[in-house]
Amino acid sequence: MVVSDSPNGGSTPPPPQQEQANKDRFTKPISIAGPTEADLNRNTELEKFLVDSGLYECNEEAASREEVLRRLDQIVKSWVKQLTRQRGYTDQMVEDANAVIFTFGSYRLGVHGPGVDIDTLCIGPSYVNREQDFFIILHNILAEMEEVTELQPVPDAHVPVMKFKFQGISIDLLYASISILVVPEDLDISDGSVLYDVDEQTVRSLNGCRVADQILKLVPNVEHFRTTLRCLKFWAKRRGVYSNVTGFLGGVNWAILVARVCQLYPNAIPSMLVSRFFRVYSQWRWPNPVMLCPIEENELHLPIWDPRRNHRDRYHLMPIITPAYPCMNSSYNVSTSTLRVMMEQFCYGNKICDEIELNKSQWSALFQPYVFFEAYKNYLQVDIIALDADDLLLWRGWVESRLRQLTLKIERDTSGMLQCHPYPHEYADTSKPCAHSAFFMGLQRKEGVRGQEGQQFDIRGTVDEFRREIIMYVYWKPGMEIYVSHVRRKQLPAFVFPDGYKRTRMPRHINHAAEKMGDDTTKCNSGSSSSERSVKRKKNPEMMDVKPDKPEKRISVSPQRLECVSPESCTSKLGGTPQMSIECIEGVRLDGSTTNDTDNNCEIKSSDGLSGSGTIIDVGDMQINETSFVDSTHDRLKSRALEVQNEVRSLLNQRENLPFGSCLVHVKFLN
Repeated sequence: MVVSDSPNGGSTPPPPQQEQANKDRFTKPISIAGPTEADLNRNTELEKFLVDSGLYECNEEAASREEVLRRLDQIVKSWVKQLTRQRGYTDQMVEDANAVIFTFGSYRLGVHGPGVDIDTLCIGPSYVNREQDFFIILHNILAEMEEVTELQPVPDAHVPVMKFKFQGISIDLLYASISILVVPEDLDISDGSVLYDVDEQTVRSLNGCRVADQILKLVPNVEHFRTTLRCLKFWAKRRGVYSNVTGFLGGVNWAILVARVCQLYPNAIPSMLVSRFFRVYSQWRWPNPVMLCPIEENELHLPIWDPRRNHRDRYHLMPIITPAYPCMNSSYNVSTSTLRVMMEQFCYGNKICDEIELNKSQWSALFQPYVFFEAYKNYLQVDIIALDADDLLLWRGWVESRLRQLTLKIERDTSGMLQCHPYPHEYADTSKPCAHSAFFMGLQRKEGVRGQEGQQFDIRGTVDEFRREIIMYVYWKPGMEIYVSHVRRKQLPAFVFPDGYKRTRMPRHINHAAEKMGDDTTKCNSGSSSSERSVKRKKNPEMMDVKPDKPEKRISVSPQRLECVSPESCTSKLGGTPQMSIECIEGVRLDGSTTNDTDNNCEIKSSDGLSGSGTIIDVGDMQINETSFVDSTHDRLKSRALEVQNEVRSLLNQRENLPFGSCLVHVKFLN
């Protein structure tokens, strides 16, 4: 039934006329016009471009996927029969025992490409549980099979999942135990009865399949929907806005957005739908929700998205509501910063599509990669390190899932004045002797707000809070480390560039002509000249050893391993606790001081150190004051550093009694 207010705060069924009016409101099109000859020509060009871009899998790979799904179906059926027999059920029950495999996501929608994973759901009977039977018994069965590799159970995820490769094809397998003893082979998953007497994790597991099926039922032309969605997903990945975990949009979000445009233009072909997509969403007044059908209630009374009743729902910035009961906001991860980035990209897409319709541009222009490392003057670099590739896989997944929180915390602690652009792409420095991964976040002052002279964004406490949450990882192992650094654009590491080296930057007016709607998106108001700031920096004795053109000359020495400098170092030979370090780079001081950004009228503090003349770092019950290390005699300084190293090394032997990551000391050697 449709959600409706009642005097007592509950809900009452609307009359039939109102229900029909609500349906008409959601399905009434903007235009029923069909394609012109020019639209048909552009559509042919678009489809050719998608094929040439390699977005379709070959027949051999399609056949391999079908074979893998068939084998997986056999495995889960045998697994359920084995459990039924072990638990003493009758021979007839063993014979009738069954489990079925459903697909969802891009594979179910028919928009998957070569090499992508298959989202699958196993539905079993009520007596086969997730915790013991699925994540232990079925996991062990799969682990013993030669066809299965990279088996990774994730039982604590929001939607518990088992990840693995079967004959080289990536599989994400969920499990749902429904409240019946025998699962029929022709189970109708769209029937609401499958939701009776199940827990929230099961509801979320079932929801993926139910939403995918409902989307396909609600679009006027499935083939046009699939081509358009394939195109928009490709565009989103090229422009860096495809990532639900980072705070952008994932597969189901893009599918709902595209499906809504298909409803609004039911007779349009893909070339028209792509253009209308950007036209609609570049003007959409968020947080007005995008919905494919009315939000319905059910006698099960499961939680649904309803900002009138649910306080949290009122703060969702970009609501995209799933069409299957229970209807939920699929884009609750979106933040102020990521919404801003997506709206900029929608406007960019709308501009290019207008040029294509005027024959001033080609489809290839729409899919030009976003030049992220030319768009900002300041970045946060998050380096993730582990002993080996297997540990890095787990550690990186945890850190990546929490990066969205860092964006939210920076927005909160700077009152939205410092905007973030988390980039969902992962980078790795293969020259490091350890397993390494890195993510980057662009930083800029909020548009249209003039900052005060010398204004500072001190995000040291923000990063520390983020660190404390990260280190709570229950599967942490020695060698798992994370480093957060503030870097300027000219100090970006070479491994982020496609050719493995820093390219000569094009003039800004050329490089950003089509990239930004205006130069204000990256401009900070400057209150003093760069030459004046350069003079100030040269006169600062603490900055004499900082060489902006050589970022490798970072002075960041840990007493745990004086021979290794983070993040280039690998792991501690002493077996100490992992550390978080904000590197000493131009614009950021480890001792709590700051340097002016030559491009912006702002300063950024993102240091581990405390403010003041000397950095005091607590190590258990001991305090170490860095200023005590500074001596006129170089040999005496070295001797004192070695004494501190031995003291900290002794403390590390009792690291179970120390605060996690609290013993990182930065020593600066002065001549």
